[in-house]
Amino acid sequence: MSDIDAEIPTDPRSRELSHIFRLLRFALIATFIIIAIWLLGDVLVVVFSATLFAVILHGLARKISDRTPLPYRLSVGVVALIIIAAIALLIYFSGPQIGDQFVKLKQALITQYGDIRERMSASTWGQFALDHLPQSLGGNEQNTSSTNLGAGLANSVTGILSSAFGLLGTIAVVLIAGLYFAMSPAMYVDGLLRLVPEAHRGIFRKLLLAAGATLWSWTVGQAFDMLAVGIASGIGLAIIGVPLALALGVVAGLCNFIPYIGAIMGAVPAVLIALSQGTRAALTVAGLYCVIQFLEGNVLAPFIQRHAVHMPPALAILSQTVFGSILGVPGLILASPLTAALLTMGDKATAPLADAMRTAPAMGEASNEDIEQQHPQEGKAA
Repeated sequence: MSDIDAEIPTDPRSRELSHIFRLLRFALIATFIIIAIWLLGDVLVVVFSATLFAVILHGLARKISDRTPLPYRLSVGVVALIIIAAIALLIYFSGPQIGDQFVKLKQALITQYGDIRERMSASTWGQFALDHLPQSLGGNEQNTSSTNLGAGLANSVTGILSSAFGLLGTIAVVLIAGLYFAMSPAMYVDGLLRLVPEAHRGIFRKLLLAAGATLWSWTVGQAFDMLAVGIASGIGLAIIGVPLALALGVVAGLCNFIPYIGAIMGAVPAVLIALSQGTRAALTVAGLYCVIQFLEGNVLAPFIQRHAVHMPPALAILSQTVFGSILGVPGLILASPLTAALLTMGDKATAPLADAMRTAPAMGEASNEDIEQQHPQEGKAA
């Protein structure tokens, strides 16, 4: 029995009134949250980004303070200095090369887009496709957007340079706020707890701590995943002989921060660049990315999920669609960690299903014996 169920009165009339009150309260809270997201979406994205950065700093600082005599706050400072030093060294040694490759990548994508458009215009089916595609996807159909596929794709790859001041200002706010969050996390968590009715503070504290632990596990797992995909993509493209392999590897690694959809986003520029060398090279690059994603999904991801968090693929894609439509590109990027935190909070706030209530046997996925072997404690607890 959960903490919330224990508060339901035993008297029938009081229980009915309590149930109605809880439904009204839930509706009001849900309405408030929807209005807040609608009106303050950009602000909430910055707040969550700063929180995610603070979780990273906090997790690394805890590792240092637990294994060394350094106090926690000093460990946070050490982690911040290490991150700054690593970024500075990366910019000093590889920054000019990466920047030059990204500029060339933008020009190559625009040029390749023009070539593909000319080839499509030369055929009946190609012209038909162009006439029925919106301009935002490179077609001729009129819409409110004036951005074509080549420019849009190039700007998505090098958008950091085109909006440097606005983006740098937002990043500065996220980093500074995240650093202050990480310096005194208990102060901010305790402040949130004071906003919760005293009767519910215990379970709310439990949910916040579980969400923080999930964000840390998800971030660590995704960092290893991004690093592996980026290195494998860069090396594979270099072996095949595709130009700008370093920049394309960086793009593939960064895009892999977005599960499932990011894999396609990272592969598209590489395939377009490979088309300049011929159809065979493009098919080879497409095959390379398919192999990398197959190994990532069937070898690397299961290993990471032992220590991180498992998110159903369909739910991950739907969450990216929902948050992307509400909050735009930032919502698409942050959808997975946000959904992982919400799933953990929902799991902690609700009681587990008894074996008799599980639907896997009815769906033909598993037998009752398999469920009892996989979830021996949950069935007893329920």
